[in-house]
Amino acid sequence: MLNRTVLFVLLLLPVMTQGQDMPLSDVLIEGEAWELVGEGFKFTEGPAVDAVGNVFFTDVPSDKIYKVGLDGAVTTFVDESHRTSGMIFGPNGKLYGCRRGLKQIVTYDERGNATVIAENVDGNDLVVNREGGVYFTEPSTQQIWYISPSTEKRVVDHGIEKLNGIILWPDQRTLVVADTAGENLWAFRIEDDGSLRYKQPYYTMRLTRGQEGSGADGLTVDTMGRLYVATHAGLQFFDTQGRISGVIANPNDKRISNVTFGGEKLDTLFITCGNRVFRRKTQATGIRFFDAE
Repeated sequence: MLNRTVLFVLLLLPVMTQGQDMPLSDVLIEGEAWELVGEGFKFTEGPAVDAVGNVFFTDVPSDKIYKVGLDGAVTTFVDESHRTSGMIFGPNGKLYGCRRGLKQIVTYDERGNATVIAENVDGNDLVVNREGGVYFTEPSTQQIWYISPSTEKRVVDHGIEKLNGIILWPDQRTLVVADTAGENLWAFRIEDDGSLRYKQPYYTMRLTRGQEGSGADGLTVDTMGRLYVATHAGLQFFDTQGRISGVIANPNDKRISNVTFGGEKLDTLFITCGNRVFRRKTQATGIRFFDAE
């Protein structure tokens, strides 16, 4: 784990924009390809993994949340989600979600019953640390919010043009936020009180021809500290120094909206991609922030 001094130095380093690709074989397995998990949805988003490896995702326009079991079966978890978008599991075993239709941040219990933890906010995506603190993005106001474990909320950053996905580094001392309209992901050091400091454009993404912005959306990380981001160009991933390490192509003609690791061993990438959900077994291992050390 990086200590605070080393992390401070890393966040002050300039972003390396010309790093060469490392082999995709560092992550991918020869012969493994994207496998269809489910289709026929309208717009899938928010993949989140629980304590045993089941993956949950939302079909935003249809107001439903689905569960992908370890056996690959897709079942309905919530019938009326009120346009829940970003989701992640917290240390209390509950599924946290941005319920945009009602401008709430909520938790869902094992039966799909919702409890409101914040109101009058237009959350898009969120991440929960091991203490139960919640960070979420609000694109309509260009704000990042923090909800403390005691459910007190406050704005901790403002000004990213079109902020979207949000994730923690494995050590949970650095927060990373996507800017859909730009070419950079932004990194912050997290202070003990939950506030953010040392805002830096730490990752520079590849842009597709004719696109001014990256289309950066959902994010995830693995145990090696590699960061994965859904973009127009595909699933881009970076090393711990912020250098581009490769791009995994989309499985169809729809843009990937979000990504997580799931499965019993957390070694399978799950992506939401338009009206479909795909998975792909890898050599990497994901992280559950509620039990990360």
